[in-house]
Amino acid sequence: MELTDITEQLRTIEEALRDRAYDALCAAANGDEVAAQTERKILQARRAIEKAIRALEPLGDTSSSDLDDGP
Repeated sequence: MELTDITEQLRTIEEALRDRAYDALCAAANGDEVAAQTERKILQARRAIEKAIRALEPLGDTSSSDLDDGP
């Protein structure tokens, strides 16, 4: 059973979360406490998505090594 379409959707979501985490991190660096909390929640969600992507990849697929990039 191929799950490539779902994996690709998850990769798109992971990328969007990465972008939002960066934006929140920038706001937190400017003293926004709510943004700091938001950034932590986004990173938690992003890690969960990364875990789901790895779980759905076929054995031997190492293309997920780019998931460790970014905030």
